Amino acid sequence: MIKNEVYQRMVDKQGEMSKSQKKIAAYLLKHTETAPFLTASKLAKLTEVGEATVVRFAVSLGFSGYPELQKEMQNALQMKMTSAEMFAQTIPDHNEKQNLLTEMVKDDITNLQLTLNQIDHAAFNKAAEEIVKANRIYILAYRSAVSLGKFLSFYLDLVLQNTELIEHADGMSEHLLDIKEGDLVIAFGFARYTKRTVDALKYVKEKDVKTIVITDHPLSPLAPYGTITLHTSTEINSFIDSFTAPMSVINALLTAVTRSEHVKVEKRLQELEELWEAFDVFYD
Repeated sequence: MIKNEVYQRMVDKQGEMSKSQKKIAAYLLKHTETAPFLTASKLAKLTEVGEATVVRFAVSLGFSGYPELQKEMQNALQMKMTSAEMFAQTIPDHNEKQNLLTEMVKDDITNLQLTLNQIDHAAFNKAAEEIVKANRIYILAYRSAVSLGKFLSFYLDLVLQNTELIEHADGMSEHLLDIKEGDLVIAFGFARYTKRTVDALKYVKEKDVKTIVITDHPLSPLAPYGTITLHTSTEINSFIDSFTAPMSVINALLTAVTRSEHVKVEKRLQELEELWEAFDVFYD
């Protein structure tokens, strides 16, 4: 939980809450990175309470209504924890018995559902179109996000033959030197964000190059630089981010691209199969 007055109020007032209000508080305390962007009706649906109950909950905490509560939660989100602070927050009591596998899988199921609910489907379709249209594709992915970048770049370059992964910040300027209109940049960034990713996006925006940003929420510093922005939920009860939802979106993008270019992709895969067989790549 982010240490901020808005969340402390929820903890302090739990003894005065109704059963439905406790459900709302529990959800907000658990999903501090995604819940601040839910509408009152969406929050009501996810917590299985009435929308009026959500409004009364906000008022009971001393806010004029849900919009003010939502604004305070968004402000709290901007107070980033270090990895060490996050780790300390997620260590359970030594006496607490739990099934970690069940806990993590359930968190990821929630992340997938939140991503499906919040992602802009028109933006997703447009992203797939821009990937197909691009002359050359540059993928920006640093630190842990490089795992996502490598997966996407491997398959895009396999079928489109025009993709380059930029995973080392020191060589970024050389990679982007020849970027021009008609190219496309796909950037990954999740809290805590890397400054180099933001700097690179600023640079390509000045070059009038289109960008697809895959990040965790609208307050991400990457979001303002996305021609298209896709928000994915990554929050689990740990100091690490979960990339289950972003990976699912990547799988969907790859599928959309290959279906759109199915004639080209089928020919390319047939040629690759012959090459793989000639070099005895796969185990029989």
